[in-house]
Amino acid sequence: MRQRVKMENRKRNKNGNQNKSMTVLKSVYGYFLPSAWKRYKGYFFVMAAKVMTVAVQPFIGIIFTPKIIAELLGNRDSGVLIRYVVCLVILEYVFGLLNSVFPNIVERYTAKYNNYYTAVISRKVMELDFQLTEDKKALDQLELAKNGMGGYSGGLNGIVEPLFSMVSSVLMLVGVIMIVVPQAPFLIPVLAVLVAVSYKFNKKINEIERKNYTKLSGTDRIFGYFTWELMDFRYGKDIRLYNAENMMMGKWNYFLEDYFKTWNGMVHKMIPLRIFNDFTINVLRDVITYFYLGFLAITGRITIPTMTQLVTAAATFYQSITGIMDNFQNIVKRANYANEFVKFIAYPDAIHKGDRAVRGEEHTITFQDVTFTYPGADTPVLKGINLTVSAGTHLSVVGLNGAGKTTFIKLLCRLYDPDEGEILMDGINIKEYDYSQYMSVFAPVFQDFKLFSFSAIENLLLMEEAGEEEEMAAAGVMRWVGIYDKFASLKNGLDTILFKYFDDDGIEPSGGEQQKLAIARALYKNAPIVILDEPTAALDPVAEYEIYCQFEEMVRGKTAIYISHRLSSCQFCDKIAVFSDGSVAEYGTHDELVNKQGGIYAEMFAAQAQYYV
Repeated sequence: MRQRVKMENRKRNKNGNQNKSMTVLKSVYGYFLPSAWKRYKGYFFVMAAKVMTVAVQPFIGIIFTPKIIAELLGNRDSGVLIRYVVCLVILEYVFGLLNSVFPNIVERYTAKYNNYYTAVISRKVMELDFQLTEDKKALDQLELAKNGMGGYSGGLNGIVEPLFSMVSSVLMLVGVIMIVVPQAPFLIPVLAVLVAVSYKFNKKINEIERKNYTKLSGTDRIFGYFTWELMDFRYGKDIRLYNAENMMMGKWNYFLEDYFKTWNGMVHKMIPLRIFNDFTINVLRDVITYFYLGFLAITGRITIPTMTQLVTAAATFYQSITGIMDNFQNIVKRANYANEFVKFIAYPDAIHKGDRAVRGEEHTITFQDVTFTYPGADTPVLKGINLTVSAGTHLSVVGLNGAGKTTFIKLLCRLYDPDEGEILMDGINIKEYDYSQYMSVFAPVFQDFKLFSFSAIENLLLMEEAGEEEEMAAAGVMRWVGIYDKFASLKNGLDTILFKYFDDDGIEPSGGEQQKLAIARALYKNAPIVILDEPTAALDPVAEYEIYCQFEEMVRGKTAIYISHRLSSCQFCDKIAVFSDGSVAEYGTHDELVNKQGGIYAEMFAAQAQYYV
């Protein structure tokens, strides 16, 4: 009874694995083949031509070599010999030349495909819902996708070439069987048994590789982090001044050892299997082939030329049937790796996206009983937030570190969705709006904003092609924030590249200059709601005050939300929301809150005012 249950479970698992493999194959080839055919059809024509040349080439020797030997042992007609040899040499040369040319053509197509699919995964990363960029599962899937389309699967060519190679092997197999079976019928089943044994060993090897793939990908991501941080100049000051190189190298070595430990464990399991498969099976094949064909020749059942032909045909038979098995296993193995790419491209959205159009230029935002906890955290960052920001209102959000100010902005911008409650824009839940249109409503400058290693003006425009009108508007905004003269005085003007990653003539702007550029970018967007989330931290109080004065003038008529530890922005605002322990503890005007006895805002204002009196 127990044995029968085990057999049934084994059969069920086998069927489940087969169904899973078929699902993966459909997923991978259903995704890659149509997209590849659409972009570069020539690749498939080259691969088809390669199939025919690979399939036909072995038969040149199989056909002409016994003829040459028969002529040498028989009539020895030099003219006939020369014809056979010339045909053999010319055909071998032509087919050899073709088989050496095809890989170069395929390599060019492979480079094009690799670049294309790199662009596909890059676009997916940029379009991924923001909260997934901080989600371990999504990040691990990204690493699996990158590795899966790299050395593990070999990219598009890695999953397509075994398919074409298997066709070549099938054509060779059919041709060889037609030659061998009539003259040495028992050779085929014996060699087939050896191939089946080899297939089992290869299957075990592939299972070991797949089993370790996920683990290696997780280690790759951690290992890659330390590798690239060691070479990133942005961390240069901290590493040097805090003598952090030993710690960084220690971390690097630790994960390197962990990586090689996993890799070595996998290799040690595979080596005995490979040795047996590549050495023992091949020796058995040759012994059986020569013994059987030699016996047939000695007993007079076949001639010496025929024996020569059958030896070559037997080797081709073994090569072709092994090629079918190996290529099928390669297809399954590489498809499993490439499927990680397909899974990432189809990675589900983390937030719901509606289709309602955003109408009008003035919007009222309402938070109703909003509570939010970051994924993986136990304590809510925001608890029961109720707050309304009317159209055209200038709101200052203040509070101590960790009070939930930036999280409030992230929820407003739909970088995350609340766990409880809802956020309304003009009385409609923001989840119902078209995501792109909703995002166009906001022009935020976060405290951890990023500038790109593009030109100064490209960092404002962020568009592929800009006309003179757009460039003039961007230059005007740069004047407003006081950064235009800095770049106008440089050799390349507003086309000066930021940072020196790609251009030796690039500049390293100061923290304050970067913040002014970030603010200019937000202003250039000309969105109805502008948000400043502590972007002026690198500016001195006087410069910050000047920025706020100019900013207030430029956003007149728009809704503006300020977040700052320094309270200089508050005097420009209609309302002030004081966040404390994840909730709105105080709400009112500057005069109302500064005169509130024992109030949080009053204490913060008094504590800062003493430094400016």
